[in-house]
Amino acid sequence: MPTVSEESGRRNLRMPNDDEMFAVVTDMLGGGRVRLQCNDGKERMGRIPGRMRFRTWINEGDVVLIEPWDWQDEKADIEWRYKGQDADQLRREGHID
Repeated sequence: MPTVSEESGRRNLRMPNDDEMFAVVTDMLGGGRVRLQCNDGKERMGRIPGRMRFRTWINEGDVVLIEPWDWQDEKADIEWRYKGQDADQLRREGHID
């Protein structure tokens, strides 16, 4: 759960590791799959893992944290979904377009 800094109102959010990046969901494909526009400029097919499938609803326009597959670069697993105000903070700070 993100914490809020008292003086600035900035929330401490989960940031990507070395093998993760930000992406925006552009299309829902069905079957736990989504189309993603990634921060590196590539378009990938994302997979919603079972641990998130029924607990976290993902919609078009959501900002997510993904981990591209090592063996197939055009696909990725979704690791985290940012809520609206968290996504707005990431945009303000210049992490995503």
